[in-house]
Amino acid sequence: MCVGKCFIFKTFPKPQLGEFKDLQTLRMQPTQESPLTVSQTLGKLLARDTVQVELIPEKKGLFLKHVEYQITSQHFKISVYRRYSDFDVFHELLLQRFAYRMVPALPPKRMDFIEGRRRALGRFINLVARHPFFSEDELVKTFLTFNGSDVQVKMRDACKKMGDEFMTNTMATLAKEYLPADIQAQFSSSRELIRNIHNSFHKLRDRAEKMAERSKENATDLLMFGRELSTLGSDGSPIPSLASSQSTWGILRQSLKGLSVEFALLADKGAQQGRREEDDVVEKLNLFLDLLQSYRDLCERHEKGVLHEHQRALQKYGMMKRQMMSATVQPKEQVSVEQLESRIVQQENAIQTMELRNYFSLFCLHQETQLIFTYLPITSHILGAFVNSQVQGHQEMGAVWNDLQQKLGCLFGVDEMQSPPLTAK
Repeated sequence: MCVGKCFIFKTFPKPQLGEFKDLQTLRMQPTQESPLTVSQTLGKLLARDTVQVELIPEKKGLFLKHVEYQITSQHFKISVYRRYSDFDVFHELLLQRFAYRMVPALPPKRMDFIEGRRRALGRFINLVARHPFFSEDELVKTFLTFNGSDVQVKMRDACKKMGDEFMTNTMATLAKEYLPADIQAQFSSSRELIRNIHNSFHKLRDRAEKMAERSKENATDLLMFGRELSTLGSDGSPIPSLASSQSTWGILRQSLKGLSVEFALLADKGAQQGRREEDDVVEKLNLFLDLLQSYRDLCERHEKGVLHEHQRALQKYGMMKRQMMSATVQPKEQVSVEQLESRIVQQENAIQTMELRNYFSLFCLHQETQLIFTYLPITSHILGAFVNSQVQGHQEMGAVWNDLQQKLGCLFGVDEMQSPPLTAK
């Protein structure tokens, strides 16, 4: 018999936690990202491809001359030849296939400088070849790799088989599910911010262009300055007797002839500086400006295209519904009523498709906005190129100026180079 309370001790099973390595594996599994998220960095985008566009000398056709470009893709490791008309058709088809993406604009066919058009075509094709959503598309591959003479026909056929992105993208009908509730507010604020960025970069580009132009003008002035010194030193006219016997002009004049070499070297360094500023600074600014402009164009296409067509379809649908109500009140032929019902059903299907396209357009806009911000660190590349070009230019020209200073000291003496004030301050 138990006195007080009796305690019965039982052994409980130990919890099974599993192996430690299993827990580690579970912890290391990444969370699945939303299809709306663009996981890219500027480095990844730039590494996708680099396309060189070189001008081929003009060829004479039967009636006129035309310009050809050699297009070389590092990614596909192939060179092809294209005319401006090929670019034009390619651009047209890109807009058809990827109406909801940033498609850069083409430079106009008539430009004052062929070199300027070549640069603009190079920026266009590099932005296309690096775009994560259509760089591997069959249309882009055809333009960059097809070596036949009928490339335009080949591109049109490829585009016709595929249709536009809405028809081929698996997210087209699911886009609404992934859009944030405040997508319109996000779109408006992002658009305003990117508009301000665009305006600021436009001003930066204008200033950089002026600096590059001044560098080239300075190079020209230095060259002409040296030539004038050489002309002055080459004057063999005898010194008149009325000149002071103490005059050293004859010796000084002979010394001036050799200075044109240093000034020609300074001019060459100045011209190189101008080209560096154009190639490394202005061209990078133009590349980003082309991308920003393509974003603005995309926003306009969304508002004036998809949204406008959706509203028109709704208006047409409302009108047809009113006609149907009128037909039910006032007796009409059965055939006309059935036709109206059929048209209403067709219009409802069209509106449903337009709504899906509208959501897909917003889905793409959200992704393209992310791409703009992915490209923004290019600012550091531009600033680095600007600073490096200035440092290199000043070092190279400074070395020549120092050599010239020493040469002047040998020719004229150090004392003669100490310039006294010629006018009262």
